[in-house]
Amino acid sequence: MLEKTDVKTIDKVVVRFSGDSGDGMQLAGNIFTNVSAGVGNQVSTFPDYPAEIRAPQGSLSGVSGFQVSVGMNVHTPGDQCDVLIAMNPAALKQNVKFLKPGGIIIVDIDSFKESDLKKALFQTEDAFDELGINKDHVMMVPVTSMTKAALADSGMDNKGMLKCRNIFALGVVCWLFDRPLDQALKFIRNKFAKKPAIYEANAKVINAGYDYAHNIHASMPTYRIETRDPRPGVYTDINGNTATAWGLIMASEKAGRPLFLGSYPITPATDILHELAKRKDLGVKACQMEDEIAGVCSAIGAAYAGNLAATSTSGPGLALKSEGIGLAVIAELPLVIIDVQRGGPSTGLPTKTEQTDLMQALYGRNGESPIVVVAPASPTDCFKMAFEACRIAIEHMTPVILLSDAFIGNGSSAWRIPEADEYPEIKVKYVPEALKDTWQPYMRDEKDLARYWAIPGTENMMHRLGGLEKDSRTGAISTDPVNHEKMVGLRREKIERIATDIPALEVLCDADADTLLIGWGGTYGHLYSAAEELSAEGTPVAFAHFRYINPLPANTAEVISKYKRVIVAELNTGMFADFLQSKFPQKDIRRINKIQGQPFLVKEVVDGVRNIISE
Repeated sequence: MLEKTDVKTIDKVVVRFSGDSGDGMQLAGNIFTNVSAGVGNQVSTFPDYPAEIRAPQGSLSGVSGFQVSVGMNVHTPGDQCDVLIAMNPAALKQNVKFLKPGGIIIVDIDSFKESDLKKALFQTEDAFDELGINKDHVMMVPVTSMTKAALADSGMDNKGMLKCRNIFALGVVCWLFDRPLDQALKFIRNKFAKKPAIYEANAKVINAGYDYAHNIHASMPTYRIETRDPRPGVYTDINGNTATAWGLIMASEKAGRPLFLGSYPITPATDILHELAKRKDLGVKACQMEDEIAGVCSAIGAAYAGNLAATSTSGPGLALKSEGIGLAVIAELPLVIIDVQRGGPSTGLPTKTEQTDLMQALYGRNGESPIVVVAPASPTDCFKMAFEACRIAIEHMTPVILLSDAFIGNGSSAWRIPEADEYPEIKVKYVPEALKDTWQPYMRDEKDLARYWAIPGTENMMHRLGGLEKDSRTGAISTDPVNHEKMVGLRREKIERIATDIPALEVLCDADADTLLIGWGGTYGHLYSAAEELSAEGTPVAFAHFRYINPLPANTAEVISKYKRVIVAELNTGMFADFLQSKFPQKDIRRINKIQGQPFLVKEVVDGVRNIISE
């Protein structure tokens, strides 16, 4: 490998890969992210791709992007990028708005012919002048022709060669940011383990891109990104959906109950089903059902049979599952429902992120149907909160909705794989030995009101559960008005008591400020960064982030009451703000909202807080 000289050291950098949906930008971005995580960088990614399966080549609607921030103190993928890789004019046109002033643009100049410019609706023959781009900041790399030259003796056809262009561009970026090629090659080897010829071709191409960048490095800046000594352990780059699947597996191990997933494919949640389907070696049963209703009903049956049961979906599927979830509520069965939120309503924006399913999760069932709702804060936090969802479901015998979203479900972060002893045993609510002779299906633990779980097949514990109201003790069908009111109250009180079994709400940044910024779910990184930025510039802001939404942490009222000004920022029209306002009517809850299918920019939150404070 060629050596590098005159390297500048920086704390972090943001890179955005962009091209056609078939150009492999997600793969190139993932490899760069994985390599960066492997050398000790913190990472945060934002895959931004269209809903179309394959838009016309070179068109504006077919552009796919992948943005990643790597370095130290990384909490978001970055508002703007330092380096933009654009594989064609359409990618440049759609993504130049994300480039920082003075940032570097790397283009495949072979793809900027007159026909390419017309497809991207340029009016002139100079895309750079038309977009007002300073050409001094543009690296015009002949990616296509250099890729073909590297593979001239490979025996590949033209179509196969063109599929390697993304890896040539990756080689250029690896040189630019001092990334070791051995890690990238390892990733590519694993990716194409069953296609050695494809691996060999991509190995040639990434080296060709790296060498090309070295040969012209006198005309381009090169950087080394600072790392911080990480906590000892095994690190990997992981996306939120994979982390969710692994969190379910860990919970299954800690509960000693087999894991069952009944699911139906839906963007952006399908990868959870894919990941669990690979884990038969760990005893996981993952079933692709014929529809969303069958998915939840199969999971309910599995829960009744003694499994740790889960079902995964997105907003439209959550709507279809609502009646089944109500059955799990009245039967008081442990069930985890994972909703990876996307833009709506209806089919809406299948590949874009929003937080617009909150009210559906809280209230979207008939009758008095209280349910636990939790939300992970980041891709790696999906592991922890999936485990927590399972723990609460089993220890309190209740369905739990885990509200993830497309941003953290598809996005990734560097993650230290935990040791098994870092997570507690999940205590299954089996029927106590002392009650085995007198047990009835709705006998409860007096402390938390959770009913006991009798696994079917246990001797002398034959019982019936169902959707009709049951006697509060025997489980026999009951239409008695007083009994029904009692059961409604018990189910509600059981959920409320879970507040004593979850962590207290933590206040971050400047806890003594007058202003409290509140968030929930996948907005954590952007809001935390905004609060830090505001406090650093002399506008003190405290920050509280909710992972537990129903019930709220027990100290929520105490925290909110301390602050003169409370602001909730969320990717919807104000659902969590409305929820908190209903709980604490004495407080005037202010709002910062965005509903564009895109995550917050830190600047948007900073400006929003400033505007509210200035009022």
